[in-house]
Amino acid sequence: MASFLEKIQDSVSGFGKQLEAKLDVKKEQVIQATGHTHRYGSFAPQQFGNDAKWYVDGCSYMWAVSRALGQARESIWILDWWLSPELYLRRPPSRNEQYRLDRMLQAAAERGVKVNVIVYKEVTQALTLSSSHTKHALEALHPNISVLRHPDHLPDAQVLESSFISSLKHLSLNASTLSSLPGDALSAIYGMNDDVILYWAHHEKLCLIDGKTAFMGGLDMCYGRWDTNQHTIADAHPGNLDDIVFPGQDFNNARIMDFSDVAHWDQNKLDRRESSRMGWSDISISLHGSVIESLREHFVARWNFIYNEKYDVRSDRRYTPLSMFSSGAAFPQLPESIQSANESLQAEHPHFLMMEERVEKHLQHAQDRYQGTYGSAPPQAGPVSCQIVRSCSKWSQGITTEHSIVDAYISVIHESQHFVYIENQFFITTTSAAQSPVKNKIGAAIVERILRAARAGKKYKVIVLMPAVPAFAGDLKDESSLGTRAIMEYQYNSINRGGHSIMESIADAGFNPTDYIRFYNLRNYDRINAGASMQEIERESGVDYETARREHDNQVDPAGVAALGNTSQSREIYNPATASGANYQRYQKAAREIAARRAPGFKHWDTVSECYMLNGTDIREVPWEDGDISEIDAFVSEELYIHSKVLIADDRVVICGSANLNDRSQLGYHDSEIACIIEDPTPIDSYMNGQPWKASKFAVSLRRQLFRKHLGLISPQDMEKADQNFEPVGVPNVYDFGSAEDRLVMDPLSDDFLNFWNSCAKTNTDAFSQVFHPVPHDSVLTWKDYDSFYECFFHEADKEADGKEGKKTPAKYRWGHVVASNFSPGDQGVREVKDILSTIKGTLVEMPLLFLIKEDIAKTGLSLNAFTEEIYT
Repeated sequence: MASFLEKIQDSVSGFGKQLEAKLDVKKEQVIQATGHTHRYGSFAPQQFGNDAKWYVDGCSYMWAVSRALGQARESIWILDWWLSPELYLRRPPSRNEQYRLDRMLQAAAERGVKVNVIVYKEVTQALTLSSSHTKHALEALHPNISVLRHPDHLPDAQVLESSFISSLKHLSLNASTLSSLPGDALSAIYGMNDDVILYWAHHEKLCLIDGKTAFMGGLDMCYGRWDTNQHTIADAHPGNLDDIVFPGQDFNNARIMDFSDVAHWDQNKLDRRESSRMGWSDISISLHGSVIESLREHFVARWNFIYNEKYDVRSDRRYTPLSMFSSGAAFPQLPESIQSANESLQAEHPHFLMMEERVEKHLQHAQDRYQGTYGSAPPQAGPVSCQIVRSCSKWSQGITTEHSIVDAYISVIHESQHFVYIENQFFITTTSAAQSPVKNKIGAAIVERILRAARAGKKYKVIVLMPAVPAFAGDLKDESSLGTRAIMEYQYNSINRGGHSIMESIADAGFNPTDYIRFYNLRNYDRINAGASMQEIERESGVDYETARREHDNQVDPAGVAALGNTSQSREIYNPATASGANYQRYQKAAREIAARRAPGFKHWDTVSECYMLNGTDIREVPWEDGDISEIDAFVSEELYIHSKVLIADDRVVICGSANLNDRSQLGYHDSEIACIIEDPTPIDSYMNGQPWKASKFAVSLRRQLFRKHLGLISPQDMEKADQNFEPVGVPNVYDFGSAEDRLVMDPLSDDFLNFWNSCAKTNTDAFSQVFHPVPHDSVLTWKDYDSFYECFFHEADKEADGKEGKKTPAKYRWGHVVASNFSPGDQGVREVKDILSTIKGTLVEMPLLFLIKEDIAKTGLSLNAFTEEIYT
């Protein structure tokens, strides 16, 4: 037996060495032929003959993904930072049970579709994701579903042998604890691989269907991302619990508290009668055509890299390598048992003799494709030019570092003629080496392009939209918010502080920076329907609303698929008529009986988000039924979180993907990212600074749609009435060129537009300031100002401050609620609030560039070490 196994081992080992050598030779030939020929140093060429489609916000995007998943016939490949199996792709959940992500993937697997998923394996002490839940929940559904997690974060042997590791078992690695740990300990915790600290993440968001259609951009398929264009932030529905839009943990406000125990989808501590969610503004795209080959190549290389690193040693046949040339495994798998030695092996398994020949053909196939000689060109899907760019390196992809995203950003900015529009979750960049530790030079490109225009006396604009505050929980003054403050300080130092920022560099050259570049945030408001109707139903049913709501969520999402013993049970569809929750049924029965007694045409105003959108009802005309909660206490506001990662230049070029504007995303050897450069030759007659201009249909329609949404110039989106913009690529975007609202945003350089844009931002900013006192704010220059403008209203008072022992004095107002003391008592105060809110149109607000400008924001009470500085940039 030993001799037999040795022969088998020698045979396989010999073939393996030959194969490895051949792979290395061919790989080098391909690299030498093409490695430095593509724009921006990308692995992928510019591809022509594509179709591309944009999606603004998650409602339409996830509907389109659900359509494509339902039509999949061969393969579904997903690459995500976070994937929530219990995510609903269509809403409300009570009427769309079959469109929960796990159920759609299970149904596809049962049709014979092979589902391959790659998710980022988080540092569990630092992040609240649960890739373990994602993996086990999905793989429990069907053997056709395979999930890889990467990278591992393991301490080295020396640390394992020390007592130090025992002290970390229950350590929560937040900003405060990270800043206090020595660099050597941090390196050990997160692992070292060729001097690269593996704190970095796989951050791409990519879904490939049958190798033909791709979805990508800023939206992960996870909790908190689904949203409509009006960004409703209230989700209390006293008249009908089945109208709930955000079940369980999907109702989230990251500024109040982070996700917690996400493996148990229903564990949500936010009370919807008191708190709002945080709206999520995002952009994604879908693609079809020759560009898909580049995305397939990226996914296959990532899958096989992780497989070879972690999974090839496992005996589980669920995990196999992928091939570019089929949706199955790249090569045949070894038989589970061997019955004979060399001669018998050759007779019974002739494919072993053919493998070398097949590998040779596959490699020639790949080389021919790279050199442009393989077969005929793929059929034209459309006129659009697309190129995939990415950030990846040895740790993430097993390759030398590629940073083609940052190179594309810099080049497109440099070559832009009139304006650049940027929406991004972060804005951390540098204009010079003096801004260490920040390294990416997008800021330098912006300064160079602006100064070139200024010195030539030409009009040129950069408009940047970004979040006011990073989406991390906690009061900005708390010690635990060091990470948030650090990011904010780096962003302000990139924009207008520290001596080398973009605005300071422009001013130093003798020009007014605000003539060329401005920064904006988004914010919105809503009203929680927790008035008399809710209390009447609670009294008649004898059931508290939150109790009934939790039972509703339990019915909509029974137990979570990972906990179910058989997969068929997870496919059971929720039926409100047969839902078993006793409290839910009693509440719903009382709600129906009360509704029958209402006057015809009665409307439950569960949200007022339509009021700042086109054709929405004036907030002053929206009724309220007084109850235990007064109307003034029902209004809530929150920053509208910008998660987009898009750049639009001259209404002709779009870069859209997963990459943030910071070092983590742009350097290549930190987070892994992917983006697409889209150039549509379809012309649209437009204007630029009052002069005729030929714009690109894809770019100009996306830019105008975004501007109109931010200005409240589009109608509220109906989640249950899908239009063309809800469909996958192949059904073109619908946009009303030539409408009155379209003409308002047609020319991004005209004085009329710029005055309109800036006036709207200022009016909205002033209104939110008067009613809600949000921070950041330009009147808050010091921490003392912070206390008087914000802290004294919304933060618990310390015991010492009151000179008393015992519990803290509760805050005067809940987070995000109206500062009622600014207004008259009673109905008059409500009218005053509504008068101010009626001036708000859309969600655009000014970015407060003076916030805490007299303070060292990040280093109050704590210091950053070199490790945490690199993380936050």
